[in-house]
Amino acid sequence: MGTFSVTHWIILLVIVVLLFGSGRISSVMADVAKGIKSFKKGMADDEDQPVKKQDGSATIEHQASAAEKAEAQRTKAG
Repeated sequence: MGTFSVTHWIILLVIVVLLFGSGRISSVMADVAKGIKSFKKGMADDEDQPVKKQDGSATIEHQASAAEKAEAQRTKAG
């Protein structure tokens, strides 16, 4: 009683297709596929961000904030 049988899933699928129509379901699946593709493209773009050195290692550029710059000047001054 806790799990659905195959007939329950088939009936549920038929009801969903009747309510939304097959065109609506296919457009939703196309939108999901576009979202997955853009996510993968974004992840690939993030991997290209680190700057490559000559020896093959990667570094990440960091811009110091105003507070960090002031602290660095104080430590240099004394």
